[in-house]
Formats: sequence, C-alpha cells, structure tokens
Amino acid sequence: MTKFKYSKRVPAEGTDTVGAILKAAADPKIISFAGGLPAPELFPVEKMKAAVDKVFETHPTEAMQYGAAKGVTVLRQAILDRVSKKEGVKGTLDNVMVTTGSEQVLDLVGKAFVDPGDTVLVEQPTYLCALDVFKSYGAKFAGVEMDEKGMRMDSLEEQLKAHPEAKLVYTVANFQNPTGRTMVVERRKKMAELAAKYDVLVLEDNPYGEIRFEGEHVPAVKSFDETGHVIYMSTFSKTLAPGFRLGWLVADEEIVTKLTVLKQSADLHSDNLAQFAVAQFLEDNDLDEHVKKISDLYGKRKQLMVEGIEEYFPAGVKYTHPEGGMFLWVEVPGVDDTVELFKDSLKHNVAFVPGDPFYAGKPKPGAFRLNYSNMDEESIKVGLKQLGEALHEAVNK
Repeated sequence: MTKFKYSKRVPAEGTDTVGAILKAAADPKIISFAGGLPAPELFPVEKMKAAVDKVFETHPTEAMQYGAAKGVTVLRQAILDRVSKKEGVKGTLDNVMVTTGSEQVLDLVGKAFVDPGDTVLVEQPTYLCALDVFKSYGAKFAGVEMDEKGMRMDSLEEQLKAHPEAKLVYTVANFQNPTGRTMVVERRKKMAELAAKYDVLVLEDNPYGEIRFEGEHVPAVKSFDETGHVIYMSTFSKTLAPGFRLGWLVADEEIVTKLTVLKQSADLHSDNLAQFAVAQFLEDNDLDEHVKKISDLYGKRKQLMVEGIEEYFPAGVKYTHPEGGMFLWVEVPGVDDTVELFKDSLKHNVAFVPGDPFYAGKPKPGAFRLNYSNMDEESIKVGLKQLGEALHEAVNK
C-alpha cells in the first residue's frame, strides 16, 4: 500500500473526533443536539428564489462571470451599512471583504498572522474549528478563563504579559460557541484597550449576534477599536442560509489588502451569484423581520431545553443561560469522560458534542455542548428525557 507523504498540516489518522461524533449522530434514529445547524423550515426559500430570478434579469453576465476578490460592491456596501447600524462598526468599502463562509476568515487570518510556534490566546473553552484552523498553521495556544460575563479581562492581561510574543486573541463575544455566554460591554471596551496596549490583534467572531431572544444588545468589540487592532467577522449562515457560504470581515485597510491577496490564491473570489442574490434579498426584504422569526423560535426551543434539563437531568447539573444564539453548555459533576458518555447516550438514541475538543488546554470533566436550533419541539422534549436517562446511568456507575 502506498504511503503518501502528507504535510504536517494534515491531521493524523484517527484524530477527527468531531467528525466521528457527527457521523454517529447522523443516524436517523438519533435525536441529535450535536450539530450547529439552523432551523431549515425558516430558510426564506420563495423570497430568495425571487431574488435570484431578479438577479438573472438585471445582472446575468456579472453573476456568472469572474469577480473581484474583495466581493461584489453592492453586497459589501450592504454589509457595511448593516454592521454600522447594528454593531457600531464604522469604516469604508476598503475595510470590507466578502469571504467563502466565515470559516475562510479563520483560515485567511491564520495564514496571514500565524507562523509555526506562534501563540494564539483563546477562550477556555472555544470554537473547536478555530482551534483546528490555527493549529494547522502551527499555533500554540494559551487559554483565557471565562465566567458568566464572558472572557475575563484580568485573565487576558495575565496571558498577554506571560506571552508577549502572542500574535492573536480569538473571541466569540456574543452567545459564544460552545457556552452560549455573552461578554459584557465593560469587558469589550477593556479588550480593545488591551489590544492596543499590547499591540496584539483581536479576531472578533460574531456569527450569532443578531439572534437575540432575551436581554439587551451589546455593541461589538470592534466598535471600541480606535487603533485598527480588531478584525470583525460574521456570516449570513445563521441569518439566511449556510449553503450560500457567505461570510465577511471588517478590518484595517492594510489587513484587508493582504487578506485579499491570500484569498485570490485560495479561490479567486466567493460565489458571485450567491453574493448578488443576497444583496437583492436585502434590498427587497426586511432582514430584521426575518431574524426576529429565527430569534423567537430559538428562544422557545432554548426554553424547552432548559425545562427538560430541570426535569430530567441529575441534581447538581450546571448549565448556561444564553440570551441568544444556538447553544448551551452543560457540566455534570461525577462524570469524567464525556466521550464515553456520548457513546452511552447513543444507546439512548440521543447525541451531543463532548466538551473535550473545545479546549486548547486541559478539558473540564463532564462538560458538553447542546444545540437547540435544529430539532423541533417534540424532539427536544423526547431527546432531553433520553439524555437524562443516560446521565443518571453515568453518575450512578
């Protein structure tokens, strides 16, 4: 058998824990709280079809031709207008680039700023795919502690002092993946100050921020950035549809220029038809009205999940109380191995994502992530009961 000579960036065989988990959870008999999928019944199919039809009437050749690496101008302007209004993020078109999903932002930033051995500071726990991307460029990680108010700024400053060579701080400030926590405004201001003080970039990942069903909106970290040290990124995957693969970033013009060159070598540009279609959708429809439907449904499903946890889970279980987004985080005292717990839960026809892959350092025992956006209400009720049975068995072993 041929032994292929892969680069060091390719994960070793058997290390794709998350892939194996999601594959197991895809069994149609399984009620899966494992993925991070939006509710498909809320995809605006007819309105998007009308937008695509209009694009083929008004911009047919442009939509089908090669385009600019930075993205379609009308969409970049719409993004700029929206982030200015919603997040307080100011700039010009030269500060905006469209990407092939927000995952491409992670990859381009990793490629642009992370050399082998460089340190990236991350929340503990954090988004597992960000860890995978930065790791592929040779990053080392330093974890920053969190509490219910998000990343702790005292812990961040400690790590910045301990790692003066750090290139990047990565944060999901709104309805964090995996915990669902939101960073309070005072910490956001402090984060922008620390970025300037220690001359380190902050990558602010905000895929869920518009999906708020409780509490008050908090402006972006980027809105407090006076020195260009914050890169803001988001996506249409959670507010419209993930299949379009459209994300974006807002950053200092020099950074956008460098990332544009890197994007050209990756895929030339993001899908032109999808860009024109989303721009047309935004022109013809009220995205806020659509997002409210999403938020209302997810809020209802989150509450059902909380009720199921309270009714069926063992005493002493802790869980987060997200005010928006798609996830909550559970910690079960007395359970050490959540990968084994996952295997046991499959016997009860229910799935989640174990906490281990979300940690850059030592994982917290008994922690796992639940998604409430993708399952219907009856499935949430049944699934929480079944998961509760698995948990009771695990803590009584």
